[in-house]
Amino acid sequence: MVRFVGVQNAVRWIQATGLETILGELSEYVADDYRRWESFDKSPRVANHSPIGVIELMPTSDGHLYGFKYVNGHPSNPSRGLQTVTAFGVLSDVASGYPLLVAEMTLLTALRTAATSAMAAKHLARRDSTTMAMIGAGTQAEFQAIAVRETLGIRTLRVFDTDPLASAKLVRNLTPLGFDVYVASDSADAVAGADVITTCTADKANATVLTDDMVQPGVHINAIGGDCPGKTELDAAILRRADVFVEFPEQTRIEGEIQQVESDFAVTELWQVVSGTTAGRASAEQITVFDSVGFAIEDFSVLRYLHDKTNHSAFSIDIDLVADPDDPKDLFGFAQGSDAPVPAL
Repeated sequence: MVRFVGVQNAVRWIQATGLETILGELSEYVADDYRRWESFDKSPRVANHSPIGVIELMPTSDGHLYGFKYVNGHPSNPSRGLQTVTAFGVLSDVASGYPLLVAEMTLLTALRTAATSAMAAKHLARRDSTTMAMIGAGTQAEFQAIAVRETLGIRTLRVFDTDPLASAKLVRNLTPLGFDVYVASDSADAVAGADVITTCTADKANATVLTDDMVQPGVHINAIGGDCPGKTELDAAILRRADVFVEFPEQTRIEGEIQQVESDFAVTELWQVVSGTTAGRASAEQITVFDSVGFAIEDFSVLRYLHDKTNHSAFSIDIDLVADPDDPKDLFGFAQGSDAPVPAL
């Protein structure tokens, strides 16, 4: 039997544990795996693109556990009453090849993306940061705000979304949690005076939601909306003024903000900063950009975290996923219903 955490149990687990606790602990799980980055198998995700979206597989292994995520990205889905992103994942034992956990990952993807952004901000934002701007108030926004608050203590938010209902939703969700939320008239208004800027829009296009003139010295940017070829959010001039940090360059150069610049554009891998081998923020005036596209190791981290926290608990159940004949060599007999213990000779 394989443990399974479905949507309802994931929601029950989040409610029982608390988002603040989960995002804080998960950020540490992600950081722990970043510190052992070199022990993982790494490759760009396998993507199937269509004119209206993308379906991807994201695998990795540390030699002991193997994990993968199936995920889509279809920006037009909300107009049909569907989620932009849905996902599920599997965590397996490398020694046997048997799956240990199957889980929904629509919620988990939001959690791991926010936890990774918070980890990046911890290492790259100024310590005296007090205000975060958010361009895009979709499904990821509240998770981002809570995760960064857990890391930096930021409670003041300035938000802009082209959909006023999305901004209203964010105010409705976050104000009771102690956030001071200002709804801006446009992107420039949102980022005025901000120390941390998060861009998270869904449009599958080379958009420019943040222009160079909006970015002041000392700002840290979590650019998390660009996640496939032809989809960007930042003015390329920002990248040339900033120090840019990425997850896996081979993937980010295809999918991230840096797809806009030359192929040898200088970047720093974030794992090197987290592990202490490379400096992150060097001065109060420095502009830093985390060009985040989402990487399989982060999904591995959240699956590992979920397995640790829910295994043999009321938040996971057994499912009959793996055939288990008494004679491992007689799958045919098992399929015919005649599988039985082999008598001793």
